[in-house]
Amino acid sequence: METLIAILIGILFAGGVYCLLQRSLVRLVIGIMLIGQAANLLTFAASGLTRKHTAIIKSGAQTLEAPYADPLPQALVLTAIVIGFGFTAFCLALLHRTYKTLGHDDLDKFNTTDTEK
Repeated sequence: METLIAILIGILFAGGVYCLLQRSLVRLVIGIMLIGQAANLLTFAASGLTRKHTAIIKSGAQTLEAPYADPLPQALVLTAIVIGFGFTAFCLALLHRTYKTLGHDDLDKFNTTDTEK
């Protein structure tokens, strides 16, 4: 299971970096999203992947019985998902406004300002 997750993380990072190296703003946003999801998976996988061992103390017990899933990385990933969604929504709104104003999303054509025409 860890090997499959590691391969998936590598694919997401590679796809994200590939998209970041393109000239299009849409691909830039997609690359940021892919790298964010890869980082979330990396954090989640670093905490240890366990099945059917939740971090709940059973009634009558004083401590958790090993092995159990660490709840702190899961909480961090949930927070990162919410922040990433907000950041993506902001980037998409900015992308839409840029495309509506300039009519293109090519990063090489952004070297002039709108007052230089």
